[in-house]
Amino acid sequence: MASPALLMRVVASAYSVAEKAATIIRNVMSAGDLGIVEKAGPNDLQTKADRLVQMSICASLARKFPKVTIIGEEELPTDDVSEDLIENGHCEEILKKPCPAQYTGIKEEELVIWVDPLDGTKEYTEGLLDHVTVLIGIAYGGKAIAGVINQPYYNYEAGANAVLGRTIWGVVGMGAFGFQLTEVPAGKHIVVTTRSHSSALVDECIAVLNPDRIIRVGGAGNKIIQLLEGKASAYIFASPGCKKWDTCAPEAILHAVGGKITDICGNSFQYNKEVKHMNSAGVLAALRNYDYYASRIPDIVKQCFVP
Repeated sequence: MASPALLMRVVASAYSVAEKAATIIRNVMSAGDLGIVEKAGPNDLQTKADRLVQMSICASLARKFPKVTIIGEEELPTDDVSEDLIENGHCEEILKKPCPAQYTGIKEEELVIWVDPLDGTKEYTEGLLDHVTVLIGIAYGGKAIAGVINQPYYNYEAGANAVLGRTIWGVVGMGAFGFQLTEVPAGKHIVVTTRSHSSALVDECIAVLNPDRIIRVGGAGNKIIQLLEGKASAYIFASPGCKKWDTCAPEAILHAVGGKITDICGNSFQYNKEVKHMNSAGVLAALRNYDYYASRIPDIVKQCFVP
């Protein structure tokens, strides 16, 4: 049997690296000292878990795939990472799956990996643990093609014997795994949006859609999971603030199951290594009926984001 394609090896490693990340996040929380520092302000926090997880993910992947470009949220050194943070394993199950034909010839230096070590840091510090995700997105030719999302605290309210955490992954052209794909009932419009970064424009944009319900949660990864599991029909955020490492993994998984994500104006995100990190024109995503929501974004909102 031929050895697995590079992309499948990267995804299989990212899966194990994300599981290790989840363990680090839970260990930091249970040790009790989160080591919180403010970056740009009280809504932009970094914890000891953000730092350790980023070092773990970036160093583990760089060691296995030295020519891949890895871009992480936190500004941290990748050399001199202690061995106990390194994860060498991979998910055998993923390696057994055939790589989509359009990705079989990819070379290491053509891949860019976008890493958010702990998406939903503010919620993590406040104990809203189901909002927290680890995001590893894999891009090729500027497009998100594969992603891994780990929820370290999935099931945490299910009692003492519940298995904690889960890992969702997907590859465009293959599908997505680790969850039950569910759609919002037809005709229901439930919008998921930001919890801590709201503004008049964000709220105005949602109000125009006259949704049946608005859900406010933390973390971009968590918001996309709401779409995948039929809890929300659209994710709308008419504001800068989201970064490429927030959207790369979720985008790949959403696209793998036929959903769509763009900025508020309908432009695709680019993930090549030179691109600016900020998604400065916000986010619009849906599992189904993307066009319904896109067509209802008012021009006055779009004009606020003319580049």
